[in-house]
Amino acid sequence: MPGAARADSFRRGGSGDVPPEGTVGRVPHPLQWGSVTIHDDAAPAARRRPILSFVRRSGRLDDRLRRAWDRYSGRFLLDLSSRPGALDVRDGIRLDRAFIDRVWGRGVPLVVEIGTGQGENVAAAAREHPGVGFLALEVYDPGVAHTLLLAGRDGLDNLRVAQVNAPELFAVAGEGAVREVWTFFPDPWPKMRHHKRRLVQPTLAGDVRRALGMGGMWRLATDIDDYALHVHEVMDGRDDFENLGGLTVSLPTEHVGKGTADEAAGLPHADFAESPRFAGRVLTNFERKGLEAGRTIHDFTYRAV
Repeated sequence: MPGAARADSFRRGGSGDVPPEGTVGRVPHPLQWGSVTIHDDAAPAARRRPILSFVRRSGRLDDRLRRAWDRYSGRFLLDLSSRPGALDVRDGIRLDRAFIDRVWGRGVPLVVEIGTGQGENVAAAAREHPGVGFLALEVYDPGVAHTLLLAGRDGLDNLRVAQVNAPELFAVAGEGAVREVWTFFPDPWPKMRHHKRRLVQPTLAGDVRRALGMGGMWRLATDIDDYALHVHEVMDGRDDFENLGGLTVSLPTEHVGKGTADEAAGLPHADFAESPRFAGRVLTNFERKGLEAGRTIHDFTYRAV
Protein backbone atom coordinates (compact mmCIF):
# COMPACT_ATOMS: atom_id res chain seq x y z
CA MET A 1 0.00 0.00 0.00
CA PRO A 2 1.56 3.37 -0.99
CA GLY A 3 3.15 5.19 1.92
CA ALA A 4 2.48 2.38 4.39
CA ALA A 5 6.13 2.05 5.38
CA ARG A 6 6.46 5.74 6.17
CA ALA A 7 3.23 5.65 8.14
CA ASP A 8 5.12 3.62 10.75
CA SER A 9 6.95 6.79 11.82
CA PHE A 10 3.65 8.06 13.24
CA ARG A 11 2.52 4.76 14.70
CA ARG A 12 2.34 3.83 18.36
CA GLY A 13 0.72 0.45 17.82
CA GLY A 14 -2.56 -1.07 16.66
CA SER A 15 -4.12 -1.66 13.29
CA GLY A 16 -4.90 0.80 10.55
CA ASP A 17 -8.59 -0.12 10.41
CA VAL A 18 -11.18 2.63 10.37
CA PRO A 19 -14.89 2.40 11.14
CA PRO A 20 -17.23 1.50 8.28
CA GLU A 21 -18.37 4.29 6.00
CA GLY A 22 -21.13 6.39 7.51
CA THR A 23 -20.46 5.55 11.17
CA VAL A 24 -19.42 9.13 11.85
CA GLY A 25 -20.78 12.32 10.37
CA ARG A 26 -23.45 14.92 10.63
CA VAL A 27 -26.46 16.28 8.83
CA PRO A 28 -25.11 18.42 5.96
CA HIS A 29 -25.36 22.04 7.02
CA PRO A 30 -23.32 24.67 5.17
CA LEU A 31 -22.21 27.17 7.80
CA GLN A 32 -21.88 30.89 7.25
CA TRP A 33 -19.10 32.08 9.52
CA GLY A 34 -16.24 30.93 11.69
CA SER A 35 -14.09 31.92 14.63
CA VAL A 36 -11.44 30.39 16.82
CA THR A 37 -11.48 31.45 20.45
CA ILE A 38 -8.50 32.18 22.65
CA HIS A 39 -8.96 33.29 26.25
CA ASP A 40 -7.25 36.37 27.62
CA ASP A 41 -5.67 34.97 30.78
CA ALA A 42 -4.96 38.47 32.08
CA ALA A 43 -8.66 39.09 32.69
CA PRO A 44 -10.36 37.84 35.85
CA ALA A 45 -12.32 34.65 35.23
CA ALA A 46 -15.59 36.25 36.27
CA ARG A 47 -15.44 38.81 33.45
CA ARG A 48 -13.16 37.07 30.96
CA ARG A 49 -14.09 37.77 27.37
CA PRO A 50 -13.00 35.65 24.42
CA ILE A 51 -10.40 36.96 22.00
CA LEU A 52 -11.04 35.72 18.48
CA SER A 53 -8.19 34.68 16.21
CA PHE A 54 -10.57 34.64 13.22
CA VAL A 55 -13.01 37.30 12.12
CA ARG A 56 -16.58 36.14 11.71
CA ARG A 57 -17.45 36.48 8.05
CA SER A 58 -19.67 34.83 5.50
CA GLY A 59 -18.26 32.11 3.29
CA ARG A 60 -20.20 31.43 0.13
CA LEU A 61 -20.06 28.02 -1.47
CA ASP A 62 -20.13 27.73 -5.24
CA ASP A 63 -22.15 24.92 -6.79
CA ARG A 64 -19.20 22.52 -6.88
CA LEU A 65 -18.39 22.99 -3.19
CA ARG A 66 -22.03 22.82 -2.16
CA ARG A 67 -22.40 19.52 -3.98
CA ALA A 68 -19.26 18.25 -2.22
CA TRP A 69 -20.68 19.29 1.16
CA ASP A 70 -24.00 17.61 0.46
CA ARG A 71 -22.37 14.45 -0.83
CA TYR A 72 -19.49 13.94 1.62
CA SER A 73 -20.28 15.67 4.91
CA GLY A 74 -22.12 12.66 6.29
CA ARG A 75 -19.04 10.55 5.69
CA PHE A 76 -16.14 12.82 6.64
CA LEU A 77 -17.45 15.75 8.74
CA LEU A 78 -17.55 15.12 12.48
CA ASP A 79 -20.45 16.56 14.45
CA LEU A 80 -18.68 18.13 17.44
CA SER A 81 -20.36 21.54 17.81
CA SER A 82 -23.10 22.46 20.26
CA ARG A 83 -25.65 23.28 17.54
CA PRO A 84 -25.84 23.83 13.77
CA GLY A 85 -23.93 26.95 12.80
CA ALA A 86 -21.94 27.12 16.05
CA LEU A 87 -18.22 26.51 16.52
CA ASP A 88 -18.10 25.82 20.23
CA VAL A 89 -17.43 22.22 21.21
CA ARG A 90 -20.47 20.36 22.50
CA ASP A 91 -20.55 19.39 26.16
CA GLY A 92 -19.39 15.82 26.64
CA ILE A 93 -17.02 15.78 23.65
CA ARG A 94 -13.52 14.67 24.57
CA LEU A 95 -10.64 14.18 22.16
CA ASP A 96 -9.22 11.17 23.95
CA ARG A 97 -7.99 7.74 22.99
CA ALA A 98 -11.46 6.19 23.27
CA PHE A 99 -12.88 8.78 20.83
CA ILE A 100 -10.00 8.27 18.40
CA ASP A 101 -10.43 4.50 18.53
CA ARG A 102 -14.13 4.83 17.72
CA VAL A 103 -13.55 7.14 14.75
CA TRP A 104 -10.28 5.95 13.23
CA GLY A 105 -9.79 2.47 14.66
CA ARG A 106 -8.06 0.99 17.67
CA GLY A 107 -4.49 2.16 18.14
CA VAL A 108 -4.36 4.34 15.02
CA PRO A 109 -2.07 7.37 15.64
CA LEU A 110 -3.70 10.75 15.09
CA VAL A 111 -2.30 13.91 13.48
CA VAL A 112 -4.33 17.11 13.92
CA GLU A 113 -3.88 20.07 11.58
CA ILE A 114 -5.14 23.40 12.92
CA GLY A 115 -6.29 25.64 10.09
CA THR A 116 -6.21 23.39 7.03
CA GLY A 117 -7.24 26.05 4.52
CA GLN A 118 -8.24 24.33 1.29
CA GLY A 119 -7.11 20.97 2.65
CA GLU A 120 -4.35 20.26 0.12
CA ASN A 121 -1.75 19.46 2.76
CA VAL A 122 -3.81 17.26 5.05
CA ALA A 123 -5.33 15.38 2.11
CA ALA A 124 -1.88 14.70 0.64
CA ALA A 125 -0.66 13.44 4.01
CA ALA A 126 -3.71 11.18 4.37
CA ARG A 127 -3.04 9.70 0.93
CA GLU A 128 0.64 9.16 1.76
CA HIS A 129 0.00 7.60 5.19
CA PRO A 130 -3.13 5.43 5.01
CA GLY A 131 -2.39 3.85 8.39
CA VAL A 132 -2.47 7.20 10.19
CA GLY A 133 -5.58 9.13 11.22
CA PHE A 134 -5.83 12.80 10.29
CA LEU A 135 -8.16 15.43 11.73
CA ALA A 136 -8.54 18.68 9.78
CA LEU A 137 -9.71 21.67 11.83
CA GLU A 138 -10.99 24.57 9.74
CA VAL A 139 -13.58 27.26 10.49
CA TYR A 140 -14.39 28.68 7.05
CA ASP A 141 -17.02 27.00 4.91
CA PRO A 142 -15.13 27.01 1.57
CA GLY A 143 -12.07 25.41 3.17
CA VAL A 144 -14.18 22.78 4.91
CA ALA A 145 -16.07 22.02 1.70
CA HIS A 146 -12.90 21.76 -0.39
CA THR A 147 -11.32 19.41 2.13
CA LEU A 148 -14.47 17.26 1.99
CA LEU A 149 -14.19 17.31 -1.80
CA LEU A 150 -10.60 16.01 -1.68
CA ALA A 151 -11.45 13.38 0.92
CA GLY A 152 -14.42 12.12 -1.08
CA ARG A 153 -12.68 12.22 -4.44
CA ASP A 154 -9.75 10.13 -3.19
CA GLY A 155 -11.66 7.95 -0.74
CA LEU A 156 -9.59 9.08 2.26
CA ASP A 157 -11.27 7.12 5.03
CA ASN A 158 -8.44 8.00 7.42
CA LEU A 159 -9.32 11.72 7.17
CA ARG A 160 -12.01 13.55 9.13
CA VAL A 161 -12.90 17.25 9.23
CA ALA A 162 -14.25 19.25 12.16
CA GLN A 163 -15.55 22.82 12.04
CA VAL A 164 -15.01 23.89 15.65
CA ASN A 165 -12.80 26.25 17.65
CA ALA A 166 -9.41 24.56 17.77
CA PRO A 167 -8.44 25.87 21.23
CA GLU A 168 -11.74 24.62 22.62
CA LEU A 169 -11.15 21.16 21.21
CA PHE A 170 -7.63 20.98 22.62
CA ALA A 171 -8.97 22.14 25.97
CA VAL A 172 -10.90 18.84 26.14
CA ALA A 173 -8.12 16.66 24.71
CA GLY A 174 -6.92 13.68 26.69
CA GLU A 175 -3.32 13.30 27.73
CA GLY A 176 -1.17 11.73 25.04
CA ALA A 177 -4.09 11.27 22.65
CA VAL A 178 -2.45 12.95 19.64
CA ARG A 179 0.79 12.02 17.88
CA GLU A 180 1.44 15.33 16.07
CA VAL A 181 -0.14 18.77 15.74
CA TRP A 182 0.42 20.88 12.63
CA THR A 183 -0.17 24.64 12.44
CA PHE A 184 0.96 26.02 9.09
CA PHE A 185 0.64 29.70 8.19
CA PRO A 186 -1.86 30.86 10.82
CA ASP A 187 -3.43 34.29 10.42
CA PRO A 188 -0.57 36.73 11.23
CA TRP A 189 -2.74 39.55 12.59
CA PRO A 190 -0.09 42.10 11.51
CA LYS A 191 -1.39 45.17 13.36
CA MET A 192 0.28 45.63 16.74
CA ARG A 193 -3.02 45.99 18.57
CA HIS A 194 -4.16 42.66 17.12
CA HIS A 195 -1.13 40.57 18.12
CA LYS A 196 -3.09 39.26 21.10
CA ARG A 197 -5.41 37.57 18.58
CA ARG A 198 -2.68 35.33 17.22
CA LEU A 199 -3.49 31.65 17.52
CA VAL A 200 -0.23 30.54 19.15
CA GLN A 201 -0.63 31.51 22.80
CA PRO A 202 0.56 30.04 26.12
CA THR A 203 -2.85 28.55 26.95
CA LEU A 204 -3.08 26.69 23.65
CA ALA A 205 0.55 25.57 23.99
CA GLY A 206 -0.25 24.00 27.34
CA ASP A 207 -3.29 22.18 25.98
CA VAL A 208 -1.36 20.97 22.92
CA ARG A 209 1.41 19.68 25.20
CA ARG A 210 -1.09 17.66 27.22
CA ALA A 211 -2.69 16.26 24.07
CA LEU A 212 0.67 15.22 22.61
CA GLY A 213 2.14 13.41 25.54
CA MET A 214 5.85 12.72 25.84
CA GLY A 215 7.68 12.81 22.51
CA GLY A 216 4.82 14.21 20.44
CA MET A 217 5.55 16.93 17.89
CA TRP A 218 4.07 20.36 17.26
CA ARG A 219 5.11 21.53 13.79
CA LEU A 220 4.50 25.14 12.80
CA ALA A 221 5.31 27.40 9.87
CA THR A 222 4.86 31.07 9.03
CA ASP A 223 6.05 33.42 6.31
CA ILE A 224 5.86 36.48 8.58
CA ASP A 225 9.08 37.36 10.46
CA ASP A 226 7.19 39.05 13.28
CA TYR A 227 5.02 35.97 13.79
CA ALA A 228 8.20 33.88 13.92
CA LEU A 229 9.41 36.07 16.78
CA HIS A 230 6.02 35.62 18.44
CA VAL A 231 6.31 31.82 18.21
CA HIS A 232 9.79 31.92 19.76
CA GLU A 233 8.53 34.13 22.58
CA VAL A 234 5.66 31.77 23.38
CA MET A 235 7.48 28.46 22.91
CA ASP A 236 11.23 28.69 23.48
CA GLY A 237 11.07 29.44 27.19
CA ARG A 238 8.73 26.57 28.02
CA ASP A 239 10.09 23.60 29.96
CA ASP A 240 7.53 21.19 28.48
CA PHE A 241 8.66 21.58 24.85
CA GLU A 242 12.09 21.23 23.25
CA ASN A 243 12.95 23.27 20.17
CA LEU A 244 14.51 20.78 17.74
CA GLY A 245 15.62 23.47 15.31
CA GLY A 246 19.04 22.98 13.75
CA LEU A 247 19.15 26.16 11.68
CA THR A 248 20.20 29.57 12.96
CA VAL A 249 17.91 32.44 11.94
CA SER A 250 18.37 36.11 12.76
CA LEU A 251 15.24 38.02 13.76
CA PRO A 252 14.49 41.44 15.24
CA THR A 253 14.03 41.29 19.00
CA GLU A 254 11.28 43.93 18.95
CA HIS A 255 7.88 43.61 17.35
CA VAL A 256 6.71 45.63 14.38
CA GLY A 257 3.22 46.17 13.07
CA LYS A 258 1.56 46.56 9.72
CA GLY A 259 2.65 50.17 9.37
CA THR A 260 6.14 49.77 10.84
CA ALA A 261 7.36 46.54 9.20
CA ASP A 262 9.92 48.49 7.17
CA GLU A 263 11.68 49.44 10.41
CA ALA A 264 12.51 45.81 11.26
CA ALA A 265 15.89 45.83 9.50
CA GLY A 266 17.13 48.63 11.75
CA LEU A 267 16.10 47.00 15.01
CA PRO A 268 18.40 44.91 17.25
CA HIS A 269 18.56 41.29 16.09
CA ALA A 270 19.29 37.96 17.77
CA ASP A 271 19.82 34.40 16.62
CA PHE A 272 17.06 31.80 17.01
CA ALA A 273 16.90 28.08 16.30
CA GLU A 274 14.48 26.96 13.59
CA SER A 275 13.97 23.83 11.50
CA PRO A 276 14.44 22.92 7.86
CA ARG A 277 11.27 22.87 5.82
CA PHE A 278 9.04 20.01 6.94
CA ALA A 279 9.19 17.39 4.19
CA GLY A 280 5.66 16.29 5.00
CA ARG A 281 4.15 19.63 3.99
CA VAL A 282 3.16 20.01 0.35
CA LEU A 283 3.85 23.29 -1.40
CA THR A 284 0.43 24.93 -1.50
CA ASN A 285 -0.54 27.96 -3.57
CA PHE A 286 -0.50 30.01 -0.37
CA GLU A 287 3.10 29.12 0.44
CA ARG A 288 4.16 29.55 -3.17
CA LYS A 289 2.76 33.09 -3.24
CA GLY A 290 4.73 33.92 -0.10
CA LEU A 291 7.93 32.70 -1.68
CA GLU A 292 7.23 34.62 -4.87
CA ALA A 293 6.74 37.77 -2.77
CA GLY A 294 10.21 37.27 -1.29
CA ARG A 295 9.10 36.27 2.19
CA THR A 296 11.14 33.87 4.32
CA ILE A 297 9.42 30.64 5.38
CA HIS A 298 10.04 29.88 9.04
CA ASP A 299 9.59 26.25 10.15
CA PHE A 300 9.49 25.14 13.79
CA THR A 301 9.57 21.68 15.37
CA TYR A 302 8.79 21.43 19.06
CA ARG A 303 8.93 18.08 20.84
CA ALA A 304 6.93 17.49 23.98
CA VAL A 305 9.22 16.63 26.91
